[in-house]
Amino acid sequence: MPEQTTETQLVVERYARRNVGDRYSVLRPEVWLGIQERQRAILKLFKQDLGWQSMADKTLLEVGCGSGGNLLDFLRLGFLPEHLSGSELLEERAAAAQHSLPKVVTIHSGDSTKANIPEASQDIVFQSVVFSSLLDNQFQQTLANQMWQWVKPGGGVLWYDFTFNNPSNPDVRAVPVKRVRELFSDGKVIVKRITLAPPISRRICKIHPNLYHLFNMIPWLRTHVLIWIEKPKVNR
Repeated sequence: MPEQTTETQLVVERYARRNVGDRYSVLRPEVWLGIQERQRAILKLFKQDLGWQSMADKTLLEVGCGSGGNLLDFLRLGFLPEHLSGSELLEERAAAAQHSLPKVVTIHSGDSTKANIPEASQDIVFQSVVFSSLLDNQFQQTLANQMWQWVKPGGGVLWYDFTFNNPSNPDVRAVPVKRVRELFSDGKVIVKRITLAPPISRRICKIHPNLYHLFNMIPWLRTHVLIWIEKPKVNR
């Protein structure tokens, strides 16, 4: 489809002109505090909301896995490497992910909508700030449909993205919860608002990292959502 080809090319161009420096380096306190907060929220979701006792039997695919950092974190959370996989549009990032992860972790390079992944093969399909980089509504829906096909009945899409626009960055746009419900209209949704607004966290963590937790107690200062979108089980 022409729209898909155009949008993937535009995504590559958007990433090529980004100059973020060390803004997302884990050596920055606001970055690792945000990562730790998200990890706690994911573990709480798995344990308390979904009632899972172990990650060792769960399969997970990350769409837009970048250089593999999130997949490495999932290994630490108890997933087995042979149950993890990722897809990544940018070839150099896909190569970096394959280099840093165990060899049994499969990384699909290129357009995720064309990845050779069996339907209903994943307990979890995860995306982290991918959809906010997709400015074409139809491509968003196409990718969401593909992700939904990969999810097993009873499994779900694990979603992390921001819900407030950044006026200084025209290459991204917020994805409200309402839009997520539109993209996965058949799913049962659990929503958790997390992550202190990055412009705030960058400033206050220069004073002291503990201020992250203090400011993050105010719900309306949180800019991202962690969402579990459950796929209905097949009735027999």
